[in-house]
Amino acid sequence: MKRILSGIADYIRETDKILLSLCALASLYGCVAVLSAGSTRQFLVQFLSLLLGIFIAIVLSKIDYDFYKKIWPIAAVVGLIPVFLTFYIGYAPDGTDDKAWLMLPGNISFQPAEFLKIIFVLTFSLHLSAVKENLNKLRHVLLLCLHGAFPVLLIHFQGDDGTAMVFFIMFLCMLFAAGLKLRYFLAAFLAIAVVCPIAYLYVLNDDQKARILSIFNLESDLLGSGWQQWRGRVALANGGIFGKGLFSGDLVQSGSIPEGYNDFILTAIGEELGFLGVLAVFLLLILICIRILRVSSLSRDQMGSYICVGIFSMLAAQLIINAGMCLSLLPVIGVTLPFFSAGGTSLCCLFCGIGLVLSVYMHKTSRTLYLHDN
Repeated sequence: MKRILSGIADYIRETDKILLSLCALASLYGCVAVLSAGSTRQFLVQFLSLLLGIFIAIVLSKIDYDFYKKIWPIAAVVGLIPVFLTFYIGYAPDGTDDKAWLMLPGNISFQPAEFLKIIFVLTFSLHLSAVKENLNKLRHVLLLCLHGAFPVLLIHFQGDDGTAMVFFIMFLCMLFAAGLKLRYFLAAFLAIAVVCPIAYLYVLNDDQKARILSIFNLESDLLGSGWQQWRGRVALANGGIFGKGLFSGDLVQSGSIPEGYNDFILTAIGEELGFLGVLAVFLLLILICIRILRVSSLSRDQMGSYICVGIFSMLAAQLIINAGMCLSLLPVIGVTLPFFSAGGTSLCCLFCGIGLVLSVYMHKTSRTLYLHDN
């Protein structure tokens, strides 16, 4: 027992207590929001996923991230196979039209794309650290682009364009952090500017076009493409500065906010806890992102730094896109709010990412030896 307690004390001394505490606090806040906006079952799933996620993060943090250099092919296969399975046996939960989930025994749903994000961070970090000073040579740039394009296109063909966009932003941020020259980014943005109008005219379906147009004139189709964002906007307006009170929001408690416990949980928080409640959400997530960048600066090598940047960009992208959706600044594309939206898969995978960041922090130098160590 004494050895166990000393081991716990050692871990508390060595780990990034601030980051882990911020993530746990954000998740607990999210659990309360899910309980108010969703069902008791969703709350229990979220809370149990929080406990499991913290356990996973602690286990991963104890493993030196150098270990993943040896097993990256296995990790890549484990991450990709479930995504490929969704093309054959995937299903779409109520309220979605993307067959991006797998049903596991016990009526447990699993979204493989969430786990693939963590695998991508690992493999792409390893790829970037391997090329090092040859990063800006055209051959390596093309290979890196193929690496980044694979998950983006795979998830796009799965039908989840929101997650595909998150992958793309992670890819760009990690390349920027690695030192890719600006001329490549300028060429990429020019290509995107040319492709976007063509994609809008010939690739997007009518529903996707309507979602884009609705952000410019939401009132034009309140009963169609603009309905979800309109109800979210009304909920935010109802909340004012201090909100209606927890479990007391008119729209939240009547279930009048579509996906109010998931994609639009920010608007549910806004109605019940007001502007201050929404501000607390932003503050927690921004502090988590800043802390991750801090760990990146402490990393002992490039791979550790890239891992942190990858997890940071994943969280930042989801925060910006989700907030843009809820505030009617961006079209609705099904991106969840990290640590807050209901979803056991998402929360556990987020803590997998945090576990990797904690591993970078704990292994930034040689392990401290304490008096009780043999």
